[in-house]
Amino acid sequence: MDIVLILKAVVIGIVEGLTEFLPVSSTGHMIIVGNLINFKAPAYPKAYVDMFEVVIQLGAILAVVVLYWGKIKETLLNFLPSDRVSAKESGLRFWIIVLIACIPAIIIGFPLKDKIEDKLFYPIPVAVALVVGAVWMIYAENKYRSNNRNITISNINARQALIIGAFQCLALWPGMSRSASTIIGAWIAGLSTVVGAEFSFFLAIPMMVGASGLSLIKHNVLSTCNSAQIIALIVGFVISFIVALVVIDGFIKFLKKRPMRVFAVYRIFVGVIILVLALTHKL
Repeated sequence: MDIVLILKAVVIGIVEGLTEFLPVSSTGHMIIVGNLINFKAPAYPKAYVDMFEVVIQLGAILAVVVLYWGKIKETLLNFLPSDRVSAKESGLRFWIIVLIACIPAIIIGFPLKDKIEDKLFYPIPVAVALVVGAVWMIYAENKYRSNNRNITISNINARQALIIGAFQCLALWPGMSRSASTIIGAWIAGLSTVVGAEFSFFLAIPMMVGASGLSLIKHNVLSTCNSAQIIALIVGFVISFIVALVVIDGFIKFLKKRPMRVFAVYRIFVGVIILVLALTHKL
């Protein structure tokens, strides 16, 4: 058994679980950590590395499903309008709003995905995105956060969903962060930080499941994996799921009491370090 590969799977799984739903960019962190521990091509087949990242993202998504199963179950049980459920309170409306928020990324993201991976999935673009995103986060929080209205996640309308979805497209640049981008979009749309974060969680379900499904179909490398690689996939998935369970719950509790500025400071700190290491050829 390849113990080194298993240990790398544990590390990447922890990174994914920690960062997927925090406004610090999971993709950016996985690129950096993957470079640091040599979990990348040509050390391992590129198709396998790409599939591994997809699988552990699904672990993080499963954490959302588990933690928010009450809300998901409610939308499914009350999917269609009825005598006791109005059209505005139906699960159908809720998921239509979520799908509306997916439209900008589908239109912009999928056609550009391969070009973005080719040009931006490297330490320097990630570092720049971390810093740029941090400055943007501080500006947006100071300007828009105090303007949010008392709107629940079930009351988000189509216009607000489109605004959030448009901002989600910023996360196509690895290092910007899907969580940070959607929360900033939520502020501008008039939503609170917590509602924006929770909507981001639900938005991740169709977006990441869809992207993951396409990636798995595209790479189709499961049949060529050896036993160690399959075990590494399982380990990474489980670790990502467990860590994300803890992080999501803690993140929401944090947002109810504190501003997002601390994440911006972290992003700038990490971004500068990565830039220095990359420019001195140590990364």
